[in-house]
Amino acid sequence: MVNGNCSKSSEACNYSFPLSDENGTLDLVDTPPNQRRPAGWEAVSFVLANETFGKLASYGLIANFMVYMQREYHMHQVQAATILNGWNGASNLTPVIGAYVSDAFIGKFWTIAIGSVSIILGMVIMTLTALLPPLRPPPCTNEELQHGQCIPSNNAQLGVLIVAIFWLSIGNGGIKPCSVPFCVDQFDLTTEEGRKQNKSFYNLYYSIQTAVLMISQAAVVYIQNDISWALGLGIPTLFTIATMVLLFIGARLYVYIKPEGSAFTGVAQVFVAAYRKRRLHLPVDGVDGQFYESPSRRSLLRGRQLHLTTQYSCLNKAALVMGDEVDSDGSCSNPWRLCTIRQVEDVKCLLNIFPIFLTTILSFLAMNQQGTFTVSQALKMDLRFGSYFKMPAGLVGVITLSVVCTCLPFYDQVLVSALEKLTKVEGGITVLQRIGIGNLFAVLTMLVSGFIETKRRSSALSHGGSDGASPMWVLWLFPQLVLMGFSEMFCLVGLIEFYNKEFPENMRSIGNALVCMTFSLASYASNWIITVVEDVTGRDGSGWLTADINTSKVDRFYFLIAGISLLNFLCFMFCARIYHYKASVRKNAITHK
Repeated sequence: MVNGNCSKSSEACNYSFPLSDENGTLDLVDTPPNQRRPAGWEAVSFVLANETFGKLASYGLIANFMVYMQREYHMHQVQAATILNGWNGASNLTPVIGAYVSDAFIGKFWTIAIGSVSIILGMVIMTLTALLPPLRPPPCTNEELQHGQCIPSNNAQLGVLIVAIFWLSIGNGGIKPCSVPFCVDQFDLTTEEGRKQNKSFYNLYYSIQTAVLMISQAAVVYIQNDISWALGLGIPTLFTIATMVLLFIGARLYVYIKPEGSAFTGVAQVFVAAYRKRRLHLPVDGVDGQFYESPSRRSLLRGRQLHLTTQYSCLNKAALVMGDEVDSDGSCSNPWRLCTIRQVEDVKCLLNIFPIFLTTILSFLAMNQQGTFTVSQALKMDLRFGSYFKMPAGLVGVITLSVVCTCLPFYDQVLVSALEKLTKVEGGITVLQRIGIGNLFAVLTMLVSGFIETKRRSSALSHGGSDGASPMWVLWLFPQLVLMGFSEMFCLVGLIEFYNKEFPENMRSIGNALVCMTFSLASYASNWIITVVEDVTGRDGSGWLTADINTSKVDRFYFLIAGISLLNFLCFMFCARIYHYKASVRKNAITHK
């Protein structure tokens, strides 16, 4: 048995990581000769328009959904927060299913198209809940709402609301994992111009999305609160329908990459094949055998010779050729007994990334509280700006969006250059360092939120009692929302960059789905923590999370989240320290003839 050593066979081994020339600029792309030339930004603009207004429909609603459930469905804050976190969780879990369907069956374009139809259907139903009185409980006064005297929603009304949420979650499952990879498909990576466009795409993509969401949410939330919920929901629905039309208008420009089968199947095949060959010995210098390479991809090597890496060497057996496992034409006779080296290295890549994935889940606990209890705080504060304008409570999240929108370009264009001169590292800091900084900002966000909530609750109780609002101005929430923006700018954008750089090229849709799954699991974790805290602290009748935020102790809940986030930060730092970037692994795996 050879422990920790890979074969030095002269046979070139297929490898999934992108190859480069001496300057690291030449990407090899497996492009069929009859495929149309990518149209670049001309094609990408149609896809971005579709996703932008899809986000306007769903995220614009999420920003104010806490208020909608409390005012129109007469829910108390814990029930509303549970439903909202459940929706967030479902919306970020379905992209895993969408990525599987896209890769295995119908491709990225049709997955996006089906997702757009689902978004439209969900928004139509949600608009009907605001437009038709029988679909929601009868209205009640603010005084009755504060005293919990309103008639709650019945099962049928709540069921219609859940159906709308279901279709919106399905729609996000189709759009989220496929939009970014589909946009990348539209750039010609065989040209210098195409590579430059691709490099600038990610930051520009997130900046545009944030700017549009910030402006749109401000307008939509204002219409929902001060004019009409039906109008505030109907306008995004119409825009979503229009942008879906644009998606199909641009169909003549798109490059369509045919689905190659599910990446999940390939991962399973590696484990099964390695297990079946667990008693075999790995060859030394190619004497006892060789590793399998797909003939159809050898031309991509262009004179380079690749070998299996030494990490997780037991998996290398999955690519070890034994007996008649290879047909006369060079194809594999049974993929559950013999896998390509590309498949093996893809699995190793996933195993490397998995600890980072686990330790970033709890990083987004702080972000989850922004759309729930932060809105509840704002509802009990002075929302007036001057004598004529009263800010909707659901609009406070725009502060975070504005921080990302303004600071992200400054970070990319100014701060990164200065850091590169100081650290001599491309990008100024590593991607994992960027995510770690975002995690630290999440801890600070919760600490500051706790101190501000202590002051707000004390002010409310001293001026208006348990039912009163604090005379504190809503911009007292500004520090915690700004810190949340910094956390998002570093952690979330860094995580997107990390997955797109570190995931194998044929699994980028899975990588983007994994970002969504991180949010999903964070939402469910937040729900679980809320349930436990409510149960444990409510036993003596003075719980931390009661129906009224003034009688709650949300500040202590914030401090608890800060403590959990700090422990998670320490775990993340340990995993980041032992992580090996794909670039360094590739350097050890590629040799030149």
